[in-house]
Amino acid sequence: MEKDLRVALLGGGTIGRLVLEHARGDAMPGIQFVGVAGRGPASSAKRLAHEFGLTYAADRAALIALRPQVIVEAASHDAVREHLVALLEAGMGVVVLSAGALADDALRYAAEAASRRTGALFYVPSGGIGGLDALRTACLAGVDQVSIQVAKPPAAWKGIAYVEARGFRLDGLRAPVTLFEGPAREGVPHFPQNVNIAAVLALAGIGWERTRLRVVADPDLKLNTHTIRVEGRSGRFTVVLENVPAPENPKTSWLACYSAIAALKALRSTVRFGT
Repeated sequence: MEKDLRVALLGGGTIGRLVLEHARGDAMPGIQFVGVAGRGPASSAKRLAHEFGLTYAADRAALIALRPQVIVEAASHDAVREHLVALLEAGMGVVVLSAGALADDALRYAAEAASRRTGALFYVPSGGIGGLDALRTACLAGVDQVSIQVAKPPAAWKGIAYVEARGFRLDGLRAPVTLFEGPAREGVPHFPQNVNIAAVLALAGIGWERTRLRVVADPDLKLNTHTIRVEGRSGRFTVVLENVPAPENPKTSWLACYSAIAALKALRSTVRFGT
């Protein structure tokens, strides 16, 4: 019988909880969760590990000692910067959900090099968007333009330093307000919890500088709405996704949470549909 895939979580937030709840319900056969990693004794990851009867790893050494084959990063840009390359160097696959950290070319190149050297998986799933299969295919023919508009209710943009520093007033907003418009390279780091999807789009497509990002606070929205437009030699297409915000975190779409589960299931499957 094929052995279960040993998986650990890095981070104790909404995504980690959803993944473990599905595993508890036996919806992820062939996957064995061996622990949850966080930072220090007061981390939310420690509470999550205790709740699900898993080992808590308070640092990278303890995480590596659990011998996971794959680590699902569901923590933060800082966690990616701190741990990604070292984990790949240790021969452990990493599923990166905080993809915005990869706007740092040096970090991404180092991670790619480590993955090639050790053969460890370096996987950035789709998150809260779709159309990446069509985008990758279109890029083979040649793509001229890629843009994404990320529009969410005002509450999703609260507590963000970039928004506060520019004096945007989100309370009582009566009309849509553009918080940022420009290259994904410039915009993604300003919204570390909200626009990781734009990072995935840039990585899968024509790059950070040529991928255009528009960030909007819209008081009329109830759903996180992402509009992707692609134009090139093979044609053009538009993808619009209206995602339910995660109940515990309006900055994150529920679909992005489920993307982590889909990524793990894909690792166990020998059957593939789509590009």
